[in-house]
Amino acid sequence: MAFASDADFDGLPMPRRIWAIVAISFGTALFVVDGAIANVALPTIARDLGVSSGASTNVITVYQLAMVMVLLPFATIGDRIGHRTLYQIGQVLFCLASAAAFFVTSFWELLLVRAGQAIGAGIALSVSAAMLRTIYPSKTLGSGLGINSVIVATSYAIAPTLGGFITERFDWHWVFVVAAPLALVSLALGRSLPEPEPRTGVIDWGGAVGSAVTVLLLIGGLAVATHDSPALGGAAFAAGCAAAWLLYLRERKVERPVMPVDLMAQPAIGFSVIAAVAAFVGSAMLIVALPFKLQQGMGYSPEEAGLLLMPYPLTMLFVAPAAGWLSDRISPSVMGVAGMAIAMVGLAFAAFMPADADAFQIGWRLSLSALGFGLFLAPNSRLMIGEAPKDRSAAAGGLLSTARLFGQSTGAALVGLVLAMGLGLGPTPALVAAALAAVALVTSAVRFRATGATLVRARRHHDLVR
Repeated sequence: MAFASDADFDGLPMPRRIWAIVAISFGTALFVVDGAIANVALPTIARDLGVSSGASTNVITVYQLAMVMVLLPFATIGDRIGHRTLYQIGQVLFCLASAAAFFVTSFWELLLVRAGQAIGAGIALSVSAAMLRTIYPSKTLGSGLGINSVIVATSYAIAPTLGGFITERFDWHWVFVVAAPLALVSLALGRSLPEPEPRTGVIDWGGAVGSAVTVLLLIGGLAVATHDSPALGGAAFAAGCAAAWLLYLRERKVERPVMPVDLMAQPAIGFSVIAAVAAFVGSAMLIVALPFKLQQGMGYSPEEAGLLLMPYPLTMLFVAPAAGWLSDRISPSVMGVAGMAIAMVGLAFAAFMPADADAFQIGWRLSLSALGFGLFLAPNSRLMIGEAPKDRSAAAGGLLSTARLFGQSTGAALVGLVLAMGLGLGPTPALVAAALAAVALVTSAVRFRATGATLVRARRHHDLVR
């Protein structure tokens, strides 16, 4: 297997590269803040709108579901009309949907607004990873992804605290509007982003519709189960599995498939996708379940719960750039195995946290879990993006974003399910997360066995050629 490094590609020139990094960083912060800020507010929203705790998690699930439904289809469209053009269209749509949040008066209206925000954010996110590969020189792509991980971690650190502050002192509607200024700043700096490079070709509309329907059935089935309809939810999930298989068979025959089965056939990318989904489901279960445990099980206020969650993203803030830098120098599979082993230990401790745990006891458990996930995520993303051919970078970026959001939305849906079953305030969410970390660990080990030696030889050859 050839090492897809694009040695002749040097990224954007300075200082334009700096402004492009700033522009895409604001966009990344927008997606993360808007997706995570509602977690702490869910108990308040459930009470004010008269829905159950399990049903309230659909505020997160619907957002992530709608976003992941559009990622792969619009990654293909981005190749046709230009990445920057599509990125900015998505940000404009997000701002319009955010304005509508002021007028929400019912739970179903809130879900509709969240779906609108998610579609705008998903359209932009479908090409953001591809633009990162265009912004940074190939030899520093891992470091660039590490910087992007810092933005993600910082945004995650701000989101729960900001969400708790707003929920405690203002109307909760502001939770869904506060991220819109980030889109405006990113739009203002948008001219620094890589120039749109439209390509000719036929869009695989059948694959686009098929991928969206498959995601809807899979994640929607889990979400329906939170509304005391396990039979209907199970049937939808089973139909989603069947749709995924049929889509796979169809896309194998397409030259540039929406569902990038050509990329997933490469062991380095395919195993990375599996590991990423497992890791993101596990981390999402921890972060979505904890606000309920802290507020309903341990008696903390929304603002206090937001502050108690900060050790997780703050730890990621320091670990992510180091992991990104190391991923340009050390086998990502080795780092993945080590990271997931650490995460399993942290999650096991979190599962059996004392009922009267103080801030320190909560904090070190979250930091240990975050250390493990932080060591895993940037190197794993490095493999998924760096091993794809340059002309399939949008598809690889869409696949990376799909793995993350599919994992996060599935994790949120599973939390809703265990809350509906009465298990959400106990050790169950963290134990399930630890089991998923084990899946990511094993997958990383298998990937190293399958591809490690080949990748090392390819990198050495690439360095000699350069």
